[in-house]
Amino acid sequence: MTQKLFIIVNIDWFFLSHRLPIALVAKDNGYDVTIVAKDTGRKEEIEQHGLKFINIPFDRSGSNPLYELKCIFLLRKIYKKSKPDIIHHVTLKASLLGSIAAKLSRKRNVINAISGFGYNFTNEREGIKQKIIKHMMKLAFKSKYFHYIFQNPDDVEDFSKLNFVPDNHIHLIKGSGVDLNKFIYQKEVIKEKVRIILPARMLYDKGIIEFIKAAKILKKEMFTKAEFILIGDCDTQNLAGINEQVLEKQMDLPYLKWTGFEKNIFSALKNADIVVLPSYREGLPKSLIEACAVGRPIVTTDTQGCRECVKENYNGFLVPVKDYKILSQKIEMLINDAQMREKMGENSRNLAEKEFSIKSVVQKHLKIYTEIVKQ
Repeated sequence: MTQKLFIIVNIDWFFLSHRLPIALVAKDNGYDVTIVAKDTGRKEEIEQHGLKFINIPFDRSGSNPLYELKCIFLLRKIYKKSKPDIIHHVTLKASLLGSIAAKLSRKRNVINAISGFGYNFTNEREGIKQKIIKHMMKLAFKSKYFHYIFQNPDDVEDFSKLNFVPDNHIHLIKGSGVDLNKFIYQKEVIKEKVRIILPARMLYDKGIIEFIKAAKILKKEMFTKAEFILIGDCDTQNLAGINEQVLEKQMDLPYLKWTGFEKNIFSALKNADIVVLPSYREGLPKSLIEACAVGRPIVTTDTQGCRECVKENYNGFLVPVKDYKILSQKIEMLINDAQMREKMGENSRNLAEKEFSIKSVVQKHLKIYTEIVKQ
């Protein structure tokens, strides 16, 4: 009998960018796959892949408790009516709301893939909202039947201490994977200026301001030798989002610029020489595993998720969170040493082949699907 697999994600574009390969391989393996997410105009694109789609109005900022309750009961209604054999929630919010809905509808075969604990779990935000979310986590996540997927060992360790589920129900899968045949190794082409990029949504938590400050520190020495480029859109629904006008005022053309959303991220990485992500906390950043695959040296922060993408002095550098001065020093070292960039780029590709292949990520998910229907 065909197994029904429901993948629940906050928003349609995130599914397409981070979970589509898993859904397609599951479909090819005989699963009847339905995507449940907020439709921002990508529904038809998802359905063109042969996947079913159900729209649910998730609010990513999560500021209205009544709205969250509405989503819980909508999910409960979907689960009771459709009777999925496997429910796969992706992201913390979908996992929280979806797990409560699953308990209310008495569903056991639940997988919660929590890519990172996000905005409310950075250290300086330890307040009432974080305490409320932790209480919700206990209510939603404590079950001997549920399975959990995390992207880095730090999150695995933190979650294990909560004793919500048996340890063998907690799985480590490093990121959403990268297609090594699409993101192929590209040797750096020496140009007039070294190009340093930060590919991410324009959020304070991604270290955007630290990147800008580091670039400005280096301007006097590097104005004729380098260019710094922010690549990504402003996310107005995220509480850490940077206002577009604020961001534009920080630019210093042509040395420091913001180019906005880039659909062809492979092209952006291919044309870059150094990739930087001074994030405060991550699950495991897709931009960095893609940078590894293309063969770029990386400067990132020594924090959850980010440190999984860099081995110090092997394929890049790890710097303290929010320390833009050390960040500028490490970037400067790479700008001034083409041989180091080339060697670290080769090492990045080796790391991607060893740890971040999409084929490995997909097969690990399918194995969990098989296990969960047997329990």
